[in-house]
Amino acid sequence: MFPERIETDRLILERLCHETLDVFEFYDICSDADGPEAMDEVTRYMPWEPHQTLLESKEYIDGVEERWADGEAAGYVVRPRGGEAGAGEYAGNAALRIDWDRRTGRLGTWLRKRFWGRGYSGERAGALLELAFERLDLELVSVTHHADNDQSRRAIEKYVEAYGGRCEGLLRNWLPHGDAVSDVYRYTISQAEYRDATE
Repeated sequence: MFPERIETDRLILERLCHETLDVFEFYDICSDADGPEAMDEVTRYMPWEPHQTLLESKEYIDGVEERWADGEAAGYVVRPRGGEAGAGEYAGNAALRIDWDRRTGRLGTWLRKRFWGRGYSGERAGALLELAFERLDLELVSVTHHADNDQSRRAIEKYVEAYGGRCEGLLRNWLPHGDAVSDVYRYTISQAEYRDATE
């Protein structure tokens, strides 16, 4: 149902599974809380924390594989293409989660800190919007960010505006985050808005 590989101008998105993401590399990166990977900073506004065990990393990949097989989500490894700094390296994850009853998709992503500030979030979003609307015929795609995450807000606003979408507003007490529940902003792009913006 989902393509195993998607290429954009600067990125390669490969199906996230044990064949494309080495669990030891994944754990080394995701467990490096305050080291060179700065995962404490990466996960500051995420609903997950740096991994504590190798089993946690394995179970994450297992879960992505299960959701792919069940048609619930397309999870991808993000890698820069040739010509980009860090070409071929594991840069982070991207996903499109599907609610078939509502004909709606939800975007998600995270990137290692060294790959921030390159516009990869918007480029990945464009590829997954095309998947959602052109291949899966969904009616709507949504994306949220933690209310305090200004970096994500800027990136999301840029591509949502480019595809004709809108900010739907603040959802209070929406995202479980450690011991608290955080507010998030929600944005949506409809299939009609996407087509108007791309045709």
